[in-house]
Amino acid sequence: MPGTSGISRRALFAGSAAGTAAALLPAGPATAAPQPEATARGRAKAGASGASYRAAYHFTVPDQWKNDPQRPIWIDGEYHYYYLYNADYFTGAVGTAWRLATTRDLVSFSDRGVAVPKDTTPGGDLWSGSAVVDTGNTAGFGAGAVVVIVTMSPGGGTDHQEQFLYYSTDGGRSFSNYGTDPVLPNPGVADFRDPKVIRDEDRGRWVMALAENDKIGFYHSDDLKSWVYAGGFVHDGIGVLECPDLFRITAGDGTVKWVLGASANGKSSGLPNTYAYWTGSFDGSAFTADASDPQWLDHGWDWYAAVTFEKRDASGAVDSGARYAIGWVNNWDYANTTPTIDCDGFNGSDSIVREVILKKASDGTCYLASQPVAGLDSYVSRTVNLGDVTVNGTKVLDYTGISYEVTTSIDWSQLTGAGLQLRRSPDGGRHIDAGIYDAYAFLNRRNTVNADTSGKWQESRTPFDRSAGTVKLRVLVDRTSVEMFVDDGRYVHTSQVFPYLLDTRLALFTIGGSAVFRNTVIREFSV
Repeated sequence: MPGTSGISRRALFAGSAAGTAAALLPAGPATAAPQPEATARGRAKAGASGASYRAAYHFTVPDQWKNDPQRPIWIDGEYHYYYLYNADYFTGAVGTAWRLATTRDLVSFSDRGVAVPKDTTPGGDLWSGSAVVDTGNTAGFGAGAVVVIVTMSPGGGTDHQEQFLYYSTDGGRSFSNYGTDPVLPNPGVADFRDPKVIRDEDRGRWVMALAENDKIGFYHSDDLKSWVYAGGFVHDGIGVLECPDLFRITAGDGTVKWVLGASANGKSSGLPNTYAYWTGSFDGSAFTADASDPQWLDHGWDWYAAVTFEKRDASGAVDSGARYAIGWVNNWDYANTTPTIDCDGFNGSDSIVREVILKKASDGTCYLASQPVAGLDSYVSRTVNLGDVTVNGTKVLDYTGISYEVTTSIDWSQLTGAGLQLRRSPDGGRHIDAGIYDAYAFLNRRNTVNADTSGKWQESRTPFDRSAGTVKLRVLVDRTSVEMFVDDGRYVHTSQVFPYLLDTRLALFTIGGSAVFRNTVIREFSV
């Protein structure tokens, strides 16, 4: 997916709700690019005059701009996480490079600087793609070389997308281009981008999934340099499919499924604008879905261009029963509207890394369930155990905080709704609501500052059976995001928010009855 253009920092806030948030804080200068060994998150925790919108425990770009995550790969005991980065965002220049951060636990990241630079060939800047470790030297760059297949649009436009190859022989830290010709030329279509390459060990070849408007095309290659079309999967009604994903995963009962995913915009149909996926089978050339309609890995408004990647243990062994996932916490409808620009000199945050597993529903269908990565437990700096709290109406807790996690199991015999008011203002007028109501679970940002000035995308909903009489909520709150995991994580809601920094209260609420919030625990993190 292409990078965004940079525009005037002040102009970004004109007429926007986020501009109000930015006005609360003194404008800070753009931060200089950090040295390669800097911690990607910690460098700019303190914004101008100590006021900052920099996330406390989520990945954020050190400076300037980021958008699409690229699938992390495992090299020498750590994950290499590449992402689209524009060092010229504040000057108004268009175009992204691939910047690199490394991590061992998927919580703390170290910035390694730009790995694949932009504008060094006639192809221009780099869009989304994928990196693979060529352990078998199929491409001829040496065993263990890192090969990137990436979309570029020669000529600087967006209407001639082709796939190019870059390679690294230093462990993925720096890359060279494999000539200036595409390894997969455009056949004459407008949308032809975001290659996702996997190794098909069963057939001894590489497979590429490519976004082609309402189709995901599949291609084969023996050497990563020459690609042959093999087939495609078509689904319309959810906008242009972007950033495809393809992987195999095994459920706890031994059921094996292939999963085909894509970032898609279903808002016009009342569906999410996040990561759509289908479970099914894949024969190396064609994907057959279990059902025609997709499921969604996130139901909020801001979990886009997400990627999944292999879960490995310390020895590097792959867990066939789980994967990790990370998404860009933003939305192209309002991507340039954020107070982080003036306060901290950057625009670009990610979700927490999730662990994703395959589960079976009561009707026998399969779905993906997500929970925050276990490594987060190692960064707990404070725990507030509230135990069981009985609520009838609204109960403001004796707790204040900006960045934290809260978990609770809500039990009731009869009520209409229940949940939490997050980042509540001192007068109670501003807050983010997370919980259940009637026949759905929801995350609502309407009563706090957020970038959706249209007012259309304020509350996300997922199905919920209130007759169960119980629900478990795990909610991650940071300076610019809220992520709500419902019960086993089949349903997750991620939305971008910009609460005033003085909005630090937390309340529990019920509607139409009383409930007990059991085992209510708040955790803060120091990363």
